[in-house]
Amino acid sequence: ALVPKIEDKSPVWAWVRVRSLVLDSVSSPHSRRAYGRALDEFRNWCEASFADGFTRETVQRYRAHLESRDLSPSSLNVYLSALRRLAREGAASGLLSQEQAAAVASVPGVRQKGRRLGAWLTLEQAQNLLVTPKGESLKAIRDRALLGLLIGCGLRRDELAHITVEQIQQREGRWVLVDIDGKGRRLRSVPMPGWTKARIDQWTAASGTLSGRLFRAVTQGGEVEGDGITPQAVYLIVRGYAEQLGLPIAPHDLRRTFAQLAHRGRSPLEQIQLSLGHESILTTERYLGVRQSLTDAPCDRLGIEINVE
Repeated sequence: ALVPKIEDKSPVWAWVRVRSLVLDSVSSPHSRRAYGRALDEFRNWCEASFADGFTRETVQRYRAHLESRDLSPSSLNVYLSALRRLAREGAASGLLSQEQAAAVASVPGVRQKGRRLGAWLTLEQAQNLLVTPKGESLKAIRDRALLGLLIGCGLRRDELAHITVEQIQQREGRWVLVDIDGKGRRLRSVPMPGWTKARIDQWTAASGTLSGRLFRAVTQGGEVEGDGITPQAVYLIVRGYAEQLGLPIAPHDLRRTFAQLAHRGRSPLEQIQLSLGHESILTTERYLGVRQSLTDAPCDRLGIEINVE
């Protein structure tokens, strides 16, 4: 058992309870999915390897197992972070002693050398991807609008999957996605380019989507089905078109592409930050790989001219 038996409660009952507490302790849907997968894989490994309880030694052995799978440091640290939360919630619920929880939490993570900047598309690659869904089928019309929102507005796939028709509004003479519920429950509004709005109009007219979730599933027979799509569906749609062009990218790379192209077009850094919904401008700078320029520095653009005698 991963957690000790409590009174007349079975280890399975205890596991279900503490797993639920861990997932309830994080607000991001992405984090909940990642932690849930990490905890379930850990439990399966424990059962297969006959691990003796949720101890520091068990977690150390599991870390060695993860390292043998050649996971990236960031992925491995997500697994260990989930187990630390499992220990904390177990202790808070009386399922583990404080000593056991502290011992598990003391298992170190993996040092990350440098920071992965991710991938992004050039302007030409982005334009090619935007026209990859061809034809006038309902699926092609939907996917052109979907790619247009990811590249034209820099949305996360979770955000895109939950966008509603009602959130598309006019503000100050232009079309805007309002009240996007982003990471950390931070609300923001994002302006959209005219070509993105035109693609959305084509989709809503063709599909008859007048309210509720903007994007819906399309059956093989070309019929709209259900009341929305999942973030995983967005991932598969993007990967499918990217593979047609030989581009090894995922939806989040289109978010980076939005940031990169806007930056190269001389959009102010703080405006890019607001569109992306980053709490810190440092995060935006990491997206862009911003480096200080000594040849074209801010002081060269002050516009001040002084005669020096």
